[in-house]
Amino acid sequence: MKRYLTFSPGGLAISMLVLGLLALAITPTARADGATQIAGVGYFAEAGDCTDSEGDGSDFALTMTGDLEGCLYIFVATAECSPGGTYHETGTETFVDGDGAGTFETTYRFTAKMADCPDLLTELWGRCQHPIVAGSGTGIFEGVSGRFNIEDDIAAVNFPYTGHLNW
Repeated sequence: MKRYLTFSPGGLAISMLVLGLLALAITPTARADGATQIAGVGYFAEAGDCTDSEGDGSDFALTMTGDLEGCLYIFVATAECSPGGTYHETGTETFVDGDGAGTFETTYRFTAKMADCPDLLTELWGRCQHPIVAGSGTGIFEGVSGRFNIEDDIAAVNFPYTGHLNW
């Protein structure tokens, strides 16, 4: 006995709706709230890599690649170790687009586990959150909001990030 798959008009509409929603769900660059997803990798800046005046006085800088191409200048405000070896750090950052097309600022909170706190070279794992400061964007980042997160890759000595930007 042959069986045929048939759809009622209502069933076909529901099937098309489900397919449409699946297509939207797997689109990696746009979210339902209008945010643009971003991803890439940061690296410790080497001498001469990040020389923007916005970085004057920074504690260190990351050269950012991927969706954010440029320099992220880090200004440490607080740093402390817990008795168990967990390291907590907060501060501010300035991102400068590599083409000079704009900047934005973040606040950040970094948490890591150290084998010998506060020796940062003994990091076992680390992650940080970087919410963008409202109204801080200039140029192509004017009006930007959102955040990105970094999960340290200790073995590769780099800093993969993911997040979203809104305009």
